[in-house]
Amino acid sequence: MAATTTLKLPEELKARIASAAQASGRTPHAFMIEALEVQAHLAEMRQSFINDAISSAAEVDTGGALYAMEDVQAYILARTSRKTAKRPKPIVRTDAKNQPRTTKRTAR
Repeated sequence: MAATTTLKLPEELKARIASAAQASGRTPHAFMIEALEVQAHLAEMRQSFINDAISSAAEVDTGGALYAMEDVQAYILARTSRKTAKRPKPIVRTDAKNQPRTTKRTAR
């Protein structure tokens, strides 16, 4: 079931939407629905990325595996060139708590 929402648009934006919708063969309503769907999806993906980063940082903080950037880069470049590549090996750490952090995490 669809819910009704009222948007107050500046006249210039309303005209731009009408023009873009017409050029794409859609109604202004369909154009706005698609734009809102795209933006909602992007916001959800961004939040998922942030959550994954926070989770990964917490895993590293508790002694999770670390990999040398150069090894990971070489692996990715080889794979994208369709070459066979060995997975990078984790760096051996003696104490995760003493490893320096290079960036600060912020929750959003």
